[in-house]
Amino acid sequence: MRHTDQQIEEASERFERPVEALDPAVTEVAVIEDLRAAAAAAAAAEAARADEARLREAVEIARVHGRSWNDIAVALGVSRQAARQRFAQPKVRAAG
Repeated sequence: MRHTDQQIEEASERFERPVEALDPAVTEVAVIEDLRAAAAAAAAAEAARADEARLREAVEIARVHGRSWNDIAVALGVSRQAARQRFAQPKVRAAG
């Protein structure tokens, strides 16, 4: 829904009236930097989980394509042992 210039102007005036009535000397403003930091950390953690999932998928695809742990380690900038320990699927033992 598009608004006309007049509707936008009227909404702006309705907003300005209560804002102009605020007295900075007595108006309490909540400090929310801690909440902003928490939200940013949550977003970063979510992005890291997504990045980790993409990395694991890429390593799995490389293994399916026959790449050695050494090749993968070089691509990741880690040792072969570190790559294998981090990304190798544990062998499932047959019950019995």
